Amino acid sequence: MKIWFDILTPKQLLFFGPMVQKLDKNHKILCTSRNYGQVVDLAKIKHVDLLLVGRHGGSGRKEKLIASTQRVDRLTEIISKFSPDLVISFCSPEASRVAFGLGIKHVVFSDSPHAEAVMRLALPFAQKLLIPWVIPKEEFVKYGISKKDISQYRAIDAATIVKERSNAKPFKVDRQRKTIVIRLEESAAAYALGKTTISNEIVSEFSKEGKKYNVIVLSRYKPQTDKIRKEFGSKVKIMGKVVDGKSILDVTDLFIGSGGTMTAEAALMGIPTISYDAVPNHIEKYLVKSGLVKRETNARKILLVAKKMLAKGSDNKIKAQKIVNSMEDPFAKLMSVIKTL
Repeated sequence: MKIWFDILTPKQLLFFGPMVQKLDKNHKILCTSRNYGQVVDLAKIKHVDLLLVGRHGGSGRKEKLIASTQRVDRLTEIISKFSPDLVISFCSPEASRVAFGLGIKHVVFSDSPHAEAVMRLALPFAQKLLIPWVIPKEEFVKYGISKKDISQYRAIDAATIVKERSNAKPFKVDRQRKTIVIRLEESAAAYALGKTTISNEIVSEFSKEGKKYNVIVLSRYKPQTDKIRKEFGSKVKIMGKVVDGKSILDVTDLFIGSGGTMTAEAALMGIPTISYDAVPNHIEKYLVKSGLVKRETNARKILLVAKKMLAKGSDNKIKAQKIVNSMEDPFAKLMSVIKTL
Protein backbone atom coordinates (compact mmCIF):
# COMPACT_ATOMS: atom_id res chain seq x y z
CA MET A 1 0.00 0.00 0.00
CA LYS A 2 1.13 3.56 -0.70
CA ILE A 3 0.44 5.98 2.16
CA TRP A 4 0.86 9.75 2.21
CA PHE A 5 1.33 11.58 5.53
CA ASP A 6 0.99 15.37 5.54
CA ILE A 7 2.78 16.61 8.68
CA LEU A 8 2.39 20.30 9.45
CA THR A 9 3.48 20.98 13.06
CA PRO A 10 6.11 19.78 15.56
CA LYS A 11 3.40 17.99 17.55
CA GLN A 12 2.27 16.15 14.41
CA LEU A 13 5.86 15.15 13.63
CA LEU A 14 6.30 13.66 17.11
CA PHE A 15 2.88 11.98 17.01
CA PHE A 16 3.14 10.50 13.52
CA GLY A 17 6.86 9.62 13.70
CA PRO A 18 6.39 6.21 15.39
CA MET A 19 3.49 5.36 13.04
CA VAL A 20 5.59 6.16 9.98
CA GLN A 21 8.39 3.92 11.25
CA LYS A 22 6.00 0.99 11.74
CA LEU A 23 4.21 1.39 8.42
CA ASP A 24 7.43 1.95 6.50
CA LYS A 25 8.38 -1.71 7.04
CA ASN A 26 5.62 -3.02 4.76
CA HIS A 27 4.33 -0.02 2.83
CA LYS A 28 5.65 2.76 0.62
CA ILE A 29 5.44 6.00 2.60
CA LEU A 30 5.63 9.63 1.51
CA CYS A 31 5.82 12.31 4.21
CA THR A 32 5.27 15.90 3.20
CA SER A 33 5.37 19.12 5.16
CA ARG A 34 5.81 22.82 4.45
CA ASN A 35 8.72 25.19 4.82
CA TYR A 36 8.10 25.92 8.48
CA GLY A 37 11.17 26.33 10.66
CA GLN A 38 9.85 24.54 13.73
CA VAL A 39 9.01 21.39 11.77
CA VAL A 40 12.07 21.44 9.50
CA ASP A 41 14.49 21.78 12.42
CA LEU A 42 12.74 19.15 14.53
CA ALA A 43 12.71 16.73 11.58
CA LYS A 44 16.50 17.02 11.41
CA ILE A 45 16.78 16.31 15.14
CA LYS A 46 14.42 13.32 14.87
CA HIS A 47 15.86 12.10 11.54
CA VAL A 48 12.49 12.18 9.79
CA ASP A 49 12.63 12.48 6.00
CA LEU A 50 10.18 15.14 4.80
CA LEU A 51 9.39 16.46 1.34
CA LEU A 52 8.80 20.18 1.81
CA VAL A 53 5.94 21.51 -0.28
CA GLY A 54 4.90 25.15 0.09
CA ARG A 55 5.30 27.34 3.12
CA HIS A 56 3.70 28.39 6.39
CA GLY A 57 1.31 31.28 5.80
CA GLY A 58 2.13 33.22 8.96
CA SER A 59 -0.55 34.89 11.05
CA GLY A 60 -2.38 36.98 8.44
CA ARG A 61 -5.59 35.70 6.87
CA LYS A 62 -4.65 36.70 3.32
CA GLU A 63 -1.17 35.17 3.58
CA LYS A 64 -2.64 31.97 5.01
CA LEU A 65 -5.03 31.75 2.05
CA ILE A 66 -2.32 32.40 -0.53
CA ALA A 67 0.07 29.88 1.04
CA SER A 68 -2.67 27.25 1.23
CA THR A 69 -3.85 27.64 -2.35
CA GLN A 70 -0.28 27.56 -3.67
CA ARG A 71 0.41 24.46 -1.63
CA VAL A 72 -2.71 22.67 -2.94
CA ASP A 73 -1.55 23.40 -6.48
CA ARG A 74 1.93 21.94 -5.91
CA LEU A 75 0.67 18.97 -3.91
CA THR A 76 -1.81 18.05 -6.63
CA GLU A 77 1.03 17.38 -9.08
CA ILE A 78 3.22 15.53 -6.56
CA ILE A 79 0.47 13.36 -5.11
CA SER A 80 -1.09 12.50 -8.47
CA LYS A 81 2.31 11.08 -9.47
CA PHE A 82 2.82 9.23 -6.16
CA SER A 83 -0.76 7.90 -6.41
CA PRO A 84 -1.29 6.85 -2.78
CA ASP A 85 -3.99 4.46 -1.62
CA LEU A 86 -4.48 6.37 1.62
CA VAL A 87 -3.85 9.81 3.09
CA ILE A 88 -3.25 10.37 6.82
CA SER A 89 -3.06 13.81 8.41
CA PHE A 90 -3.88 15.82 11.50
CA CYS A 91 -6.71 17.58 9.65
CA SER A 92 -4.47 19.20 7.04
CA PRO A 93 -6.72 21.45 4.91
CA GLU A 94 -4.46 21.00 1.89
CA ALA A 95 -4.30 17.22 2.24
CA SER A 96 -8.09 17.12 2.55
CA ARG A 97 -8.63 19.16 -0.58
CA VAL A 98 -6.10 17.20 -2.64
CA ALA A 99 -7.32 13.82 -1.38
CA PHE A 100 -10.93 14.72 -2.19
CA GLY A 101 -10.03 16.07 -5.61
CA LEU A 102 -8.00 13.00 -6.55
CA GLY A 103 -10.43 10.51 -5.02
CA ILE A 104 -8.10 9.20 -2.29
CA LYS A 105 -9.43 8.05 1.09
CA HIS A 106 -8.36 10.31 3.94
CA VAL A 107 -8.07 9.38 7.63
CA VAL A 108 -7.56 12.28 10.01
CA PHE A 109 -6.65 12.70 13.67
CA SER A 110 -7.56 15.66 15.87
CA ASP A 111 -7.66 16.70 19.50
CA SER A 112 -8.46 20.32 18.70
CA PRO A 113 -12.13 21.02 17.98
CA HIS A 114 -11.38 24.61 19.03
CA ALA A 115 -9.38 25.02 15.78
CA GLU A 116 -12.56 25.95 13.96
CA ALA A 117 -11.03 27.13 10.67
CA VAL A 118 -9.02 23.94 10.21
CA MET A 119 -11.95 21.72 11.20
CA ARG A 120 -14.28 23.41 8.71
CA LEU A 121 -11.75 23.07 5.89
CA ALA A 122 -10.75 19.46 6.58
CA LEU A 123 -13.49 17.40 8.20
CA PRO A 124 -16.20 17.53 5.50
CA PHE A 125 -13.81 15.78 3.09
CA ALA A 126 -12.45 13.12 5.48
CA GLN A 127 -13.62 9.50 5.50
CA LYS A 128 -12.67 8.78 9.12
CA LEU A 129 -11.73 10.86 12.16
CA LEU A 130 -9.80 9.52 15.18
CA ILE A 131 -9.95 11.45 18.47
CA PRO A 132 -9.02 11.04 22.17
CA TRP A 133 -11.84 9.58 24.26
CA VAL A 134 -12.00 12.64 26.53
CA ILE A 135 -13.46 14.73 23.69
CA PRO A 136 -17.16 14.19 22.85
CA LYS A 137 -17.83 13.24 19.23
CA GLU A 138 -20.41 16.02 19.07
CA GLU A 139 -17.58 18.57 19.21
CA PHE A 140 -16.62 17.51 15.68
CA VAL A 141 -19.95 16.56 14.12
CA LYS A 142 -20.89 20.22 13.85
CA TYR A 143 -18.06 20.68 11.33
CA GLY A 144 -19.52 18.32 8.77
CA ILE A 145 -18.47 14.75 9.56
CA SER A 146 -20.91 12.00 10.52
CA LYS A 147 -20.80 10.66 14.08
CA LYS A 148 -20.51 7.09 12.76
CA ASP A 149 -17.25 8.06 11.03
CA ILE A 150 -15.61 9.17 14.28
CA SER A 151 -13.61 6.68 16.37
CA GLN A 152 -12.24 7.37 19.84
CA TYR A 153 -9.04 5.93 21.31
CA ARG A 154 -8.29 5.79 25.02
CA ALA A 155 -5.26 8.04 25.04
CA ILE A 156 -4.24 11.65 24.71
CA ASP A 157 -1.73 12.36 21.98
CA ALA A 158 1.01 13.58 24.32
CA ALA A 159 1.14 10.10 25.88
CA THR A 160 2.36 8.70 22.56
CA ILE A 161 5.11 11.32 22.50
CA VAL A 162 6.10 10.68 26.13
CA LYS A 163 6.34 6.93 25.55
CA GLU A 164 8.88 7.34 22.77
CA ARG A 165 12.52 7.19 23.75
CA SER A 166 14.67 10.23 23.08
CA ASN A 167 18.33 10.03 22.10
CA ALA A 168 18.87 13.75 22.55
CA LYS A 169 21.71 14.91 24.73
CA PRO A 170 20.64 16.26 28.16
CA PHE A 171 20.08 20.00 28.24
CA LYS A 172 22.76 21.74 30.30
CA VAL A 173 21.61 23.83 33.26
CA ASP A 174 22.98 24.82 36.63
CA ARG A 175 21.65 21.98 38.80
CA GLN A 176 22.32 24.01 41.95
CA ARG A 177 19.19 25.99 41.10
CA LYS A 178 15.65 24.92 40.27
CA THR A 179 14.82 25.09 36.57
CA ILE A 180 11.56 26.67 35.49
CA VAL A 181 10.49 26.40 31.86
CA ILE A 182 7.91 28.83 30.43
CA ARG A 183 6.35 27.90 27.09
CA LEU A 184 4.91 30.80 25.11
CA GLU A 185 1.52 30.40 23.46
CA GLU A 186 0.72 29.61 19.83
CA SER A 187 0.21 33.05 18.32
CA ALA A 188 0.03 32.39 14.57
CA ALA A 189 -2.77 29.80 14.42
CA ALA A 190 -6.16 30.97 13.14
CA TYR A 191 -7.80 30.18 16.49
CA ALA A 192 -5.33 32.45 18.29
CA LEU A 193 -5.68 35.55 16.12
CA GLY A 194 -6.76 38.61 18.08
CA LYS A 195 -6.42 36.92 21.45
CA THR A 196 -4.19 38.23 24.21
CA THR A 197 -2.46 36.15 26.86
CA ILE A 198 -0.44 36.73 30.01
CA SER A 199 2.74 34.94 28.91
CA ASN A 200 4.88 38.11 28.91
CA GLU A 201 3.53 39.02 32.35
CA ILE A 202 4.51 35.57 33.59
CA VAL A 203 8.04 35.96 32.25
CA SER A 204 8.20 39.40 33.88
CA GLU A 205 7.25 38.01 37.30
CA PHE A 206 9.94 35.33 37.19
CA SER A 207 12.56 37.70 35.79
CA LYS A 208 12.27 39.70 39.02
CA GLU A 209 13.49 36.70 41.01
CA GLY A 210 17.07 37.38 40.02
CA LYS A 211 19.27 34.29 39.90
CA LYS A 212 17.12 32.27 42.27
CA TYR A 213 15.98 30.03 39.40
CA ASN A 214 17.09 28.95 35.97
CA VAL A 215 14.29 30.52 33.94
CA ILE A 216 14.07 29.16 30.39
CA VAL A 217 11.60 30.67 27.94
CA LEU A 218 10.59 28.57 24.93
CA SER A 219 9.32 30.82 22.15
CA ARG A 220 7.64 29.65 18.93
CA TYR A 221 8.26 32.50 16.50
CA LYS A 222 10.96 35.10 15.89
CA PRO A 223 8.74 38.06 16.89
CA GLN A 224 8.15 36.36 20.24
CA THR A 225 11.87 35.75 20.68
CA ASP A 226 12.78 39.31 19.77
CA LYS A 227 10.18 40.78 22.12
CA ILE A 228 11.27 38.69 25.11
CA ARG A 229 14.93 39.38 24.43
CA LYS A 230 14.29 43.13 24.16
CA GLU A 231 12.23 43.28 27.35
CA PHE A 232 14.18 40.94 29.62
CA GLY A 233 17.65 40.56 28.12
CA SER A 234 19.84 38.20 30.13
CA LYS A 235 17.38 37.95 33.04
CA VAL A 236 15.98 34.80 31.44
CA LYS A 237 17.36 32.25 29.00
CA ILE A 238 15.48 32.46 25.71
CA MET A 239 15.31 29.42 23.46
CA GLY A 240 14.36 30.74 20.04
CA LYS A 241 15.49 27.67 18.16
CA VAL A 242 13.87 24.26 18.05
CA VAL A 243 15.17 21.73 20.56
CA ASP A 244 14.16 18.23 21.55
CA GLY A 245 11.45 18.85 24.13
CA LYS A 246 12.37 15.86 26.25
CA SER A 247 15.96 17.04 26.66
CA ILE A 248 14.65 20.17 28.38
CA LEU A 249 11.82 18.49 30.27
CA ASP A 250 14.27 15.96 31.70
CA VAL A 251 15.96 18.79 33.64
CA THR A 252 12.80 20.79 34.37
CA ASP A 253 11.64 21.19 37.97
CA LEU A 254 8.49 23.14 37.07
CA PHE A 255 6.77 23.75 33.74
CA ILE A 256 4.44 26.62 32.85
CA GLY A 257 2.57 26.29 29.57
CA SER A 258 -0.39 27.60 27.61
CA GLY A 259 -2.31 24.32 27.91
CA GLY A 260 -1.11 22.72 24.68
CA THR A 261 0.87 19.60 23.82
CA MET A 262 4.04 20.42 25.74
CA THR A 263 1.97 21.20 28.84
CA ALA A 264 0.50 17.71 28.52
CA GLU A 265 3.93 16.16 27.95
CA ALA A 266 5.33 17.76 31.09
CA ALA A 267 2.32 16.68 33.14
CA LEU A 268 2.50 13.10 31.89
CA MET A 269 6.18 12.99 32.83
CA GLY A 270 5.18 13.86 36.39
CA ILE A 271 6.70 17.34 36.29
CA PRO A 272 4.89 19.95 38.44
CA THR A 273 2.92 21.80 35.77
CA ILE A 274 0.92 25.02 35.64
CA SER A 275 -1.35 25.94 32.74
CA TYR A 276 -2.26 29.54 32.02
CA ASP A 277 -4.96 28.18 29.72
CA ALA A 278 -4.33 30.44 26.71
CA VAL A 279 -6.63 28.35 24.52
CA PRO A 280 -9.12 26.35 26.65
CA ASN A 281 -9.35 22.75 25.44
CA HIS A 282 -10.56 19.31 26.52
CA ILE A 283 -7.07 17.84 27.02
CA GLU A 284 -6.06 20.58 29.44
CA LYS A 285 -9.34 20.15 31.33
CA TYR A 286 -8.70 16.40 31.64
CA LEU A 287 -5.19 16.96 33.01
CA VAL A 288 -6.42 19.54 35.53
CA LYS A 289 -9.19 17.19 36.65
CA SER A 290 -6.70 14.32 36.99
CA GLY A 291 -4.55 16.45 39.31
CA LEU A 292 -1.50 16.51 37.05
CA VAL A 293 -1.91 20.18 36.11
CA LYS A 294 -2.81 23.27 38.10
CA ARG A 295 -4.61 26.03 36.21
CA GLU A 296 -3.94 29.67 37.06
CA THR A 297 -4.61 32.66 34.82
CA ASN A 298 -3.07 35.45 36.89
CA ALA A 299 0.66 36.03 36.41
CA ARG A 300 1.36 37.08 40.00
CA LYS A 301 -0.56 34.10 41.37
CA ILE A 302 1.33 31.78 39.03
CA LEU A 303 4.60 32.89 40.64
CA LEU A 304 3.18 32.23 44.12
CA VAL A 305 1.76 28.82 43.13
CA ALA A 306 5.07 27.90 41.49
CA LYS A 307 7.01 28.71 44.66
CA LYS A 308 4.65 26.57 46.73
CA MET A 309 4.90 23.67 44.30
CA LEU A 310 8.69 23.82 44.25
CA ALA A 311 8.88 24.01 48.05
CA LYS A 312 6.45 21.12 48.51
CA GLY A 313 7.94 18.88 45.84
CA SER A 314 5.88 16.59 43.63
CA ASP A 315 4.55 13.10 44.04
CA ASN A 316 2.98 13.10 40.58
CA LYS A 317 5.48 10.83 38.85
CA ILE A 318 3.83 7.60 40.00
CA LYS A 319 0.35 8.92 39.21
CA ALA A 320 1.49 10.19 35.81
CA GLN A 321 3.16 6.90 34.93
CA LYS A 322 0.04 4.98 35.90
CA ILE A 323 -2.08 7.20 33.64
CA VAL A 324 0.36 6.88 30.73
CA ASN A 325 0.50 3.09 31.11
CA SER A 326 -3.30 2.91 31.02
CA MET A 327 -3.48 4.62 27.63
CA GLU A 328 -3.67 2.67 24.38
CA ASP A 329 -1.55 3.16 21.28
CA PRO A 330 -3.49 5.20 18.68
CA PHE A 331 -1.67 3.23 15.99
CA ALA A 332 -3.72 0.14 16.84
CA LYS A 333 -6.91 2.15 16.41
CA LEU A 334 -5.63 3.53 13.11
CA MET A 335 -4.97 0.04 11.76
CA SER A 336 -8.43 -1.17 12.74
CA VAL A 337 -10.04 1.86 11.07
CA ILE A 338 -8.01 1.37 7.89
CA LYS A 339 -9.39 -2.16 7.58
CA THR A 340 -12.92 -0.75 7.42
CA LEU A 341 -12.21 1.49 4.43
